Amino acid sequence: MTTLEQALYTVSQLPPDRQEMLIEIIQNRLVETRRQEIAKDAKESIAAFHQGKLKSQSLEMFAQVN
Repeated sequence: MTTLEQALYTVSQLPPDRQEMLIEIIQNRLVETRRQEIAKDAKESIAAFHQGKLKSQSLEMFAQVN
């Protein structure tokens, strides 16, 4: 298993343009992972709502909680 220090050292050996490319790739992967998590949560919430486990709330009620 690669340690964080080893990974950082390896990245530091890359030319700057490749380091920037790597940053962009990692950021895009993180965004996609988060999108998948949000989609999964939404599907689970919709299923729970249809099963009667969740009740709809007004916008005013939601605003008071947050």
